[in-house]
Amino acid sequence: MVKHITYTTRGVCSRQIDIDIDTETDVILSVKFIGGCNGNTQGVAALARGMKVADAIARLEGIHCGPRPTSCPDQLATALRQA
Repeated sequence: MVKHITYTTRGVCSRQIDIDIDTETDVILSVKFIGGCNGNTQGVAALARGMKVADAIARLEGIHCGPRPTSCPDQLATALRQA
């Protein structure tokens, strides 16, 4: 079964993250950022695809963007944690 998540970001340039997770394997099937730095968000999305949710959270959580206390990868980790 696939669980779809739509997460509204906070404190970053991207506005939203759409995520599909395979609930049986807990693997990320797809990630799409709406807005933000196109190349960077595409890269993060491509790297997250195929990862276990817990592994993605562990790698992405706590990353900052310049002086901001969060980043698009950190917001992805937050969205996955809430899922």
